[in-house]
Amino acid sequence: MNSRCCCRASAPTEEPRPLAPLQRAREAVRWLIPGVILIAMPKCPMCVAAYIALFTGVGISLTAAASLRILVLALCLATIAVLAAKRAGVVIPWSRLRSRCP
Repeated sequence: MNSRCCCRASAPTEEPRPLAPLQRAREAVRWLIPGVILIAMPKCPMCVAAYIALFTGVGISLTAAASLRILVLALCLATIAVLAAKRAGVVIPWSRLRSRCP
């Protein structure tokens, strides 16, 4: 069984097309969001709890704030790692699940 898409011909000699302005903007936002979150993330759990209380009106414990901080940091770093792997051309197994055929 062949796992390649049968809808398009594969031509390894083709040069990649340049991205459209909207695609470039979307790519920049994909990199920008986790980077801004990493920069703005407070270092102490007490500040995380205070920000959550300030913006949502819900108070959380320091233990929950510490766990939430670690989770957000891990998700941001994982997002940046996936974006870097895609940019480098590394094959990511779940990215092959989507078919690009019309």
